Amino acid sequence: MAHDHASLTGRLRWAEDGLQPPYFHFLSLHPFPFAFHKKYMEAMENHFKKRGEEMEIKKIAVLGAGAMGHGIAQVAAMSGFEVNLMDIKDEFLEAGMEKIKWSLDKLVQKGRISQEDADNTLKRIKKFLSVGEAVKDADFMIEAIPEKLDLKKQAFAEADKNAPKHAILASNTSALPISEIASATTRPEKVVGMHFFNPPQLMRLVEVVRGEKTSDETVRITVELAKKFGKEPVIVNKDVPGFIANRCTIMGSNLVHWMVYNGEYTIEEVDAAAIHKAGMPMGMFGLLDYTGIDIAYSVAKFMEEREPGFKVSPLLEEKVKKGELGVKTGKGFYEYPEKKWVPLDLPFEKAEKFDPFIPTYVGINVAAELLRNGVATRDDIDKALKLGFNLPMGFLELADSIGNRCGGPEAQGDFGQVWT
Repeated sequence: MAHDHASLTGRLRWAEDGLQPPYFHFLSLHPFPFAFHKKYMEAMENHFKKRGEEMEIKKIAVLGAGAMGHGIAQVAAMSGFEVNLMDIKDEFLEAGMEKIKWSLDKLVQKGRISQEDADNTLKRIKKFLSVGEAVKDADFMIEAIPEKLDLKKQAFAEADKNAPKHAILASNTSALPISEIASATTRPEKVVGMHFFNPPQLMRLVEVVRGEKTSDETVRITVELAKKFGKEPVIVNKDVPGFIANRCTIMGSNLVHWMVYNGEYTIEEVDAAAIHKAGMPMGMFGLLDYTGIDIAYSVAKFMEEREPGFKVSPLLEEKVKKGELGVKTGKGFYEYPEKKWVPLDLPFEKAEKFDPFIPTYVGINVAAELLRNGVATRDDIDKALKLGFNLPMGFLELADSIGNRCGGPEAQGDFGQVWT
């Protein structure tokens, strides 16, 4: 079915000025709330700037020494903070420390830091086998344990009992509800989401997520800490599943997973189109292999539980059941005999059939919904997408340039309810 390619240029700016252009079916924004959200976010920014002296953070506890945890610990230690790194087994801690040493050695070899800097970074990290011991003298905790809600609530309850009263407790969860995690503590106003992207040493984005009871002061301190880490934080004002970046991408990705599962396209056709047509460094399925299919599946299942009409494609579940989780297991959607990432060599001919921007069209509508509902500002939504996925343009910025192909009854007829 043909789509109307009428330009959306300027429509988002109209809404920001409190105006309503005709036939604004793409975003369905009411002018008052949109203008109100903009003014509210500006007021909040000014409010944060005017607050008193920041709580001094000297020591940071990091729970979990896995891929995310050891990376966050390295970032914190390189930024001059004392770090208490905790995991449940010595072997996990040693593996995490070895990866930190390897990363620091690479930075020394490339001349980005001195050997003295590397040595001092390692000296700032101490190892612990219990949550209570790790947090007892910490000013700030960052939890980076597996994405299981019960496990996280248990860790937060233990941290709450043992951490100093002033300590802020943050979770690196990529999708789980901050409010529910906070319910396990007696200090929900000091519980916040601090979502890093993989690998934390390189990725600049941090999503700072407000739970229902998270205080303005907690958000402000977390934003400032992220900046001290050399990161670029965005504020997520409502505790929605997937926050900003993952929420905007997972809806469209899941649609493509279903298309592949139903035999409309092959995995190679999807990835080849992303590489050759869209100029991306890797395709959707290669990226899943790189980051871990189990992580994507966990987030998608959580979305399924909380989002009416969202159903996870069996494509991911089948891989998880087989233990084929990507690079880390040697096999995912592609094979990695040495359990190391290698760029995929996919011929251009494979790219001819699939439109690599299908998930983007869905993502634009999701981004617009986040904006309409006051979850984040337009700038923060686009910033999260650009930094989180190395995109040249954010989805809302893109919406101004490609027209309303992305929404309306025609798109719903072609692609389903998620398009409206």
